[in-house]
Amino acid sequence: MTHEEKYQYMTETPVPKLICKLAVPTIISMLITNFYNMADTYFVGKINTSSSGAVGIVFSLMAIIQAFGFFFGQGSGNYMSRKLGEHKVEQASKMSALGFFSSLFFGLLITVFGLLFLEPFARLLGATDTILPYAKDYLQYILIGAPYMTAALCLNVQLRFQGSAVYGMIGILFGAILNIALDPLFIFTFDMGVGGAALATIISQFVSFVLLLICSYRGGNIAIRLRNFRPSLLYFKEMLQGGLPSLCRQSLISIATMVLNHSAGIYGDAAIAAMGIVNRVFAFAYSALVGFGHGFQPVCGFNYGARLYGRVRQAFWFCIKSTFGFLVVLAVVGYFFAPEIVMQFRKEDPDVILIGAQALQFQCFVFPLMSFNSFTSMMLQAIRRTTRATVLAMARQGIFFLPAILILPQVLGLTGIQLAQPTADFCTAMLAIPLAISELSKMKAAEAAAHL
Repeated sequence: MTHEEKYQYMTETPVPKLICKLAVPTIISMLITNFYNMADTYFVGKINTSSSGAVGIVFSLMAIIQAFGFFFGQGSGNYMSRKLGEHKVEQASKMSALGFFSSLFFGLLITVFGLLFLEPFARLLGATDTILPYAKDYLQYILIGAPYMTAALCLNVQLRFQGSAVYGMIGILFGAILNIALDPLFIFTFDMGVGGAALATIISQFVSFVLLLICSYRGGNIAIRLRNFRPSLLYFKEMLQGGLPSLCRQSLISIATMVLNHSAGIYGDAAIAAMGIVNRVFAFAYSALVGFGHGFQPVCGFNYGARLYGRVRQAFWFCIKSTFGFLVVLAVVGYFFAPEIVMQFRKEDPDVILIGAQALQFQCFVFPLMSFNSFTSMMLQAIRRTTRATVLAMARQGIFFLPAILILPQVLGLTGIQLAQPTADFCTAMLAIPLAISELSKMKAAEAAAHL
């Protein structure tokens, strides 16, 4: 498919059909990614509670890696989709190279500083004395893989913004299958414990990285070429504006998880393990919604760049209508089967099951509202409403969550920890809905003015 054919495909295909076609591979990619993250939690949970807690601790590091991967991927990808919508392929090519090589470099910085300060870093993430040895073992492997993990995330997002989500799915799929196969081999057969789970993760992530890099040279996508790497203040500014919301959102996930781990640590390793399990389960369910949104974003960026505002509005409401009911069903299932779900990861510890099940049930009450939170954030980011997108991105894990996790436990104890995230999600929805209506109204007015 040539660049011109891709432009016509993105701007002329009926919106519901286009979003669904782009969303299916991204939904599969997101589910697979979170599934093999859950595989670590599942297999490590067979060792002991402290090992399970270590996986929850290192979730903060994974969020840091994702923060930079998504920042460079979203920052470059948003720009690329708009420029491809404007038929400016050369500018899109330069931004593609800048995003990729920058993500590789920042991943290397994470590796160097993380390994130099391994134990203080583990403490910062929330490791207790009993969890610390397991957390260090897991951390050191994940840190080694940080450079190509950030670059792989960047490549996956860039492919998606070019309307080539299938290629991104291929890279993720092979890595996921390999990870699930290697987990029990390294953990139990080679008796590597929690470190084996981390080694399996970075090997599979490297395979994904190589496949994604190969895919960037296929299907009319913009190939990653060193000669296109021409850093400039203008391009960095564009990347910052497009990627800042993702950086803020993912960085705050890391900070919020650290604070959550420290707060839960007061109630023992079981509380840390339980909240870590709930985070992974919720992330798995939420990944389907995010995957659908990743099908929406390139449609939004392409058509906004082409000034087809009616298609952007149609795409937004199609996504809201399509996902809200689905999330209601997931929430009902999650509420009634919460103990059984948590039990799959740590059935040997009744405290983990009790704490985790109640936290998951609280989360289910507000889960359907996540459709408004996610699609509003993605739309604002794709159309370069940087300030609004950044505020909304910071809302869930920062503006609302951090006060909740600091205040509610003082009043309600452990229940306050379990209620902190649902409270933040509800408040975020109350912010997202008026922001979405405001922006969509502006597009409707611009569309009406263009037809006068």
